[in-house]
Amino acid sequence: MGPTGASDHLTALPELLRGWLPGRRWFAEKGRPLQAVRIAARTALPAPAGLLGLDVLVLAVSFADGPDRHYQLHLARRTGGGPAAAVIGELDGVLLYDGLHDPAVTGWLLDAIAAGRTVDGLAFVPEPGAALPTAETGTVVDAEQSNTSVRWGERSILKIYRRLSPGLNPDLELHRALRSAGVGAVAALQGAIEGTLDGLPATYGLLQEFAAGSQDGWEGAVHAVRDGRDFTDDARALGGALADVHLALRDELGAGEADPVAMAGYWTSRLETVAAQVPVLAPQVPAIRAVYDEVAALGEPVAVQRVHGDLHLGQTLRTPGGGWLIIDFEGEPAATPAERRAPDAAVRDVVGMLFSFEYAAFHHLLSSSDTPGAGLGSDTPESRAAHAWSTANRDAFCAGYAARTGTDPRAQTALLRAFELDKAVYQVLYETRSRPTWLPIPLTAIARTTSGPGV
Repeated sequence: MGPTGASDHLTALPELLRGWLPGRRWFAEKGRPLQAVRIAARTALPAPAGLLGLDVLVLAVSFADGPDRHYQLHLARRTGGGPAAAVIGELDGVLLYDGLHDPAVTGWLLDAIAAGRTVDGLAFVPEPGAALPTAETGTVVDAEQSNTSVRWGERSILKIYRRLSPGLNPDLELHRALRSAGVGAVAALQGAIEGTLDGLPATYGLLQEFAAGSQDGWEGAVHAVRDGRDFTDDARALGGALADVHLALRDELGAGEADPVAMAGYWTSRLETVAAQVPVLAPQVPAIRAVYDEVAALGEPVAVQRVHGDLHLGQTLRTPGGGWLIIDFEGEPAATPAERRAPDAAVRDVVGMLFSFEYAAFHHLLSSSDTPGAGLGSDTPESRAAHAWSTANRDAFCAGYAARTGTDPRAQTALLRAFELDKAVYQVLYETRSRPTWLPIPLTAIARTTSGPGV
């Protein structure tokens, strides 16, 4: 009896995936009770040489505690060996594996973008004038967490979105707007993979220029803290880069207004939800609500526009020439697709960076003591130095932003404090679930922010 056919593989695949998916780094529902996996959509691609088949699958993953989620899988089939880390299972001598770990598969995807191919409604779309390295071999980037990225040398990187949702991904939408505006503070867009989901347009992948030789902003800041180096010039330049992005997004995609009462209501709802899950936050709730009430009482609408939505030092790159790139415009991971695409106050991105400077300054104190967080609120030389570093770089960042926009975010006292508290509340829940030893950082930020105005 010969190898089973594609239909047999697809029939057997869901049960294999029930055990395989929870172990993937990019699978966002770890710990949730997975009930079933089904194939919601299939696009059969021409199989590269050496493969028996290649399909782009949309998987509907159902859970006992909530709605289905959709994930993207490039299912490759071959006889013989395959990339061990990507193997899903074997059926009658045919290996089923994640094709993104196979250079033959990723090479086909890059060629398809370069050629502008469309396969059964799945469009591989090049950006005008993009020169793609189709002669090079793609390599999976190990550091990726929520998606899978493939890099071709020093020239291109393809991000494949693992969790899909209906609607244009803001990462692609905002990159196209910034490319149209000629903004240099983002990596150049080179192409995309676009299809549909639930009858609506959906983004399957994004190809952009690889920022060769760049340093992750978080690593640079942490090393500066460790080495006692001044970082304020970098912080000021980064503030200017964000300002350029904000100005371009406002010009390209427009601006609007939001009701401060509704904004305060949204923050309060999140606060109540988190406080119910993290009891240590409860004593701070009245003081946090008081800051939210200040925003609700502003008496005039708040200007809103499209923003990054999840900005921190880890979403930035310092180029060899000393400039900055802002990356990953997907938005807050916990937000719904509609929330990610919704306009927001520009100060939200500013606060994301201010909070990140706080993390960079104080996180090392967590690992330098047997008691997590022991040094954060204490009057020690280490704590004073960390606070001084954070304050200096937060001020420099705001100054750089103000120099380009003409508006200093520090002048928006109530709004700035409210956004910083909402960010801290979000981080309290995240740290509780993922990094409990880091919890003192957002808790200390809440105590500082509720004690009085200022950044």
